[in-house]
Amino acid sequence: MMRPEKLVIPRAEWDKMLAYVSEETPLEACGFLAGTNEQAQVTIFVANAAQSPVRFRMEPREQWLAFVQMEEAGLEMLSIFHSHPKGPPVPSPTDVAEAAYPVVNIIWSPGSEGWQARGFWIEAGQVSEVPLVVDE
Repeated sequence: MMRPEKLVIPRAEWDKMLAYVSEETPLEACGFLAGTNEQAQVTIFVANAAQSPVRFRMEPREQWLAFVQMEEAGLEMLSIFHSHPKGPPVPSPTDVAEAAYPVVNIIWSPGSEGWQARGFWIEAGQVSEVPLVVDE
């Protein structure tokens, strides 16, 4: 997949991610958005096997089941999302070093205005922002 111009996320899927990252606090939450052509259609939650407030490791069986779900539905993995409960919504050095898939990395973080999320394309150690468009 090449870097998309934007990632369009239906309001219902955005709200699912928001509720999940909020519920998982103080631990980092993680999961996937799947869809086609820069248009997310499905949110898939995956347990954080690290059970950590500062890093995530997707639980391997749940991650595999998510891949199966996407494939069976004919959808692409468009995004990996996770939260930074105590940090800014930007990729950490660990996020950059461990980015393994050509997808939009969405990072959620609580701020003075409530939870916010930003999208990033991480490739070969380089980070560029990808606009997230919440579709009403």
